[in-house]
Amino acid sequence: MNLHLAVLLVYAAVLMGVGLWIGRRVRSSTDFFVAGRRLGPSLLFSTMLAANIGAGSTVAAAGLGYADGLSAWWWVGSAGLGSIVLAGWIGPRIRRIAAEQGLHTLGDYLEYRFGEQVRATITVLLWMGTLAILAAQIIGIGWILNVVVGLPPWLGCLIGGGVVIVYFTAGGLLTAAWVNAVQLVVLLAGFVVALPLTVASAGGWDAIQAATQGVDDYWNVWQGGSSGWFYLAMLGPAFIISPGLLQKTYGARDDRTVRLGVGLNAAVLLVFAALPPLLGMIARAVEPGLDNPELALPTLLMEALPPAVGALGLAAIFSAEVSSSDAILFMLATSLSQDLYRRYVDPDASDRQILRVARRAAVAGGVLGTGLAVGAASMVSVLGLFYNLLTVSLFVPVLGGLYTRRVGSAEAMGAIAGGVGTYVAVAVFAAGEPVLGMTPAMIGLLSALAGCVLTAGARARSGAPLR
Repeated sequence: MNLHLAVLLVYAAVLMGVGLWIGRRVRSSTDFFVAGRRLGPSLLFSTMLAANIGAGSTVAAAGLGYADGLSAWWWVGSAGLGSIVLAGWIGPRIRRIAAEQGLHTLGDYLEYRFGEQVRATITVLLWMGTLAILAAQIIGIGWILNVVVGLPPWLGCLIGGGVVIVYFTAGGLLTAAWVNAVQLVVLLAGFVVALPLTVASAGGWDAIQAATQGVDDYWNVWQGGSSGWFYLAMLGPAFIISPGLLQKTYGARDDRTVRLGVGLNAAVLLVFAALPPLLGMIARAVEPGLDNPELALPTLLMEALPPAVGALGLAAIFSAEVSSSDAILFMLATSLSQDLYRRYVDPDASDRQILRVARRAAVAGGVLGTGLAVGAASMVSVLGLFYNLLTVSLFVPVLGGLYTRRVGSAEAMGAIAGGVGTYVAVAVFAAGEPVLGMTPAMIGLLSALAGCVLTAGARARSGAPLR
């Protein structure tokens, strides 16, 4: 057994142990769903940041840096910009409503504000997108284990999925918040230590620039290759209205906690956004012939660093993958138990029954996500599906519901139908490529707004009441 594998196995055991230990404190569905609404700024910050820095923010971002250069900053930077809006405006407002109304999930809010039909529609769409992003995180774990010890990626996916299922199922958000604090320390330490050492191993920045100077726009921060500022339209809104992130704000003890915890998360994301792309660019200089750019980061840590430091870096990536995976399981478990079971199957279910269903839903979601990971093509492709579905289906209804009483159930359904229908049609017709300079997600978002406005106009002309 090599040092890298030993460190990862010990670290995985620690995460599961902490999760099981904290899970003993969980006695109710409120503890599981919203951590008893007792999270302070530090725990909210750590669980938000750990959820935001996952496979997409590390392995996939480094792969984009390897292929496209500095413009890959926008992949994570857009999440930081979206988080600023969540911290200052959306998060405190929806947390206050959730506390006053006893809401546990975004589905609870959608039914409170728009009615049962909107809740059911969004729940189905979110299950599809949520499984996609869970698969992306587990793919990252599988690739790490493939690079470290040569395990087949499918076997690495099974191991990674099992670790996340064990510790999250024990205690939901309360467990995730404490485990994420441990993961965050390892994650940030690994990247901070790895960057200067990998630069030195590549011969310094001058050598890295010389090795990549023949690639067009490689050092252009605005756009290069398939990366650039246009990620903001796809990723920024998704990080404002992501159900997993909004539901984490439900666990905050007050509005100040949301502003501080989520705001600090945004600040760190804006700085962290540069690290994975830079590491990917270093990997391009050191290992220019990689067939799969998404293997750039684990390969660099294995080949360019001393074993002890490389093991810390790999543990940091492992932290990123599993911390984001638990955030996705959080969405699945709460949605299936609260939005489906309690709402439609057994409205009179006891609190203990709901907690049991939530844990079983976490296991089922983890198994399905792991199965999807085994057969998926790449992280960027499945992450793109998730973020786009979030943006075109939720952005207009959530913001409209929070800030104007003129948006009712009909308007929300008009926005969902317009956004999702147009996005799917354009994505299929254009094979995912931009149309008139706009991505399918941008066109879908504009169509969602148009659908909302047109439905409001039709309702007003007909004299139908706002519902």
